[in-house]
Amino acid sequence: MKLLELTLELTNTQEDRIKTQHIIARSEMLKKVRSFFDKRKFFEIDSPCLQSYPPIDAFIDPIATDSRHFLHTSPEYALKKILASFHQHIYFLGHVFRKEEDSPLHREEFTMIEWYKINTSEKEFLDEVCELLYLFLPTKEYTLSSYHDLIQRDLKHTPPDSKSWTEQEKRHYQFTTQIEPHLGNGKIDVITNFFPEDALLSQILTENGREVAKRYEFFYDGIEIGNGFLELRDPEQQQLRFEEINQLRKDSNKTDLPIDPEFIKSIAKIPDNTFGIACGFDRLFMLNQKISHIQSATH
Repeated sequence: MKLLELTLELTNTQEDRIKTQHIIARSEMLKKVRSFFDKRKFFEIDSPCLQSYPPIDAFIDPIATDSRHFLHTSPEYALKKILASFHQHIYFLGHVFRKEEDSPLHREEFTMIEWYKINTSEKEFLDEVCELLYLFLPTKEYTLSSYHDLIQRDLKHTPPDSKSWTEQEKRHYQFTTQIEPHLGNGKIDVITNFFPEDALLSQILTENGREVAKRYEFFYDGIEIGNGFLELRDPEQQQLRFEEINQLRKDSNKTDLPIDPEFIKSIAKIPDNTFGIACGFDRLFMLNQKISHIQSATH
């Protein structure tokens, strides 16, 4: 008798049976993810959760453990420091932490898949990301769309109290409330070519006479499942961006965050044409198992 069938036989209630089924299914999906990277010759990196420098983001807040340490919101800085000297494809599969309210799609602690592929092309990167997503989703198709074009096409009025908002904040609101819920209908929607001020950690290129941030967001069934970049390799530009983000945090009555000098120096040594991506394992597992709340996907 198969392990799943035997275990389910021993459970007493329907609720216990569902929990048991999710535990076994989650274990199988974790194995599939690691097998996916093993077959492609990626090295798994087990980076520390406790960091002196948290990733800097205008909208994501880290959890401080004391006056000098933070639980990582992403292993990104640690992985890129490794990538700067270890020029191989690498990935991380583990827990990350963010200060946010629990909701059907959010928890303070969740599981992330993050990986970096060096010396590759945009198409190879997108194809590989979607191959991993296909492990979870009932589709074998993705489309690529421009963030700039979607914002221009679907521009609608923002709330009356948004007069003091920046243009970036207005776009963020428009995208998350008016566009995002309709993305990924039966396929994966990949959004790229963001505005330069949305670049964060990505390169900015000129395409068709317009500067665009080579950032990639992946959606299925109206849910964001991945966020990636053509990785920036310019330390001076990255320092300026972090300073600008910290100013945005101050303007929003948030605490500014310490900038990691070692990370800033290391990105110059990242191999050319490196693409990176972080995907929420728990959200993908929710979609795979048709679970409506992330809490039920993380037992």
